[in-house]
Amino acid sequence: MTAAGTAPVPEPVEGPGARLPSVPEPVEGPGARLPSVPEPVEGPGARLPAAGRSVTDADLVLTHEPLPAAEVVAGAPTTAIAVLDGTGDREVGIWEMTPGTATDTEADELFVVLSGRATIAFEDPALADLEIGPGSVVRLAEGMRTTWTVTETLRKVYIA
Repeated sequence: MTAAGTAPVPEPVEGPGARLPSVPEPVEGPGARLPSVPEPVEGPGARLPAAGRSVTDADLVLTHEPLPAAEVVAGAPTTAIAVLDGTGDREVGIWEMTPGTATDTEADELFVVLSGRATIAFEDPALADLEIGPGSVVRLAEGMRTTWTVTETLRKVYIA
């Protein structure tokens, strides 16, 4: 309340006299800018911005490793992961697999495909194959046995 007992008038958000939200202060030194590449998250090359900052999924650099030979059905697929958050009993991250076919026993997971294409075949339980691509939202249950055939490098954001 003002001295006159009325509520203060907020600054306009549009039109004449409008102000932009405050801009964060420079990170270091006069006029310093935010770094163009965020700090590593986990593992060589994995990157994630600090809280309150943004980066596109295409800018996240992931380091790939070959899958265990016992899981590979065809090709020479590799996978990479960047854990974005691991608080409580849930994990959020980015996972990627290069073209090839591999088997997996699933964790309890929800994911959204960011890029790439694949087919998920269900061995146990016996369900219809899923064709997935950008925008696909998929829920998998712990213990499901699957075979992934990736035709274009698949990148997904997951919650497990």
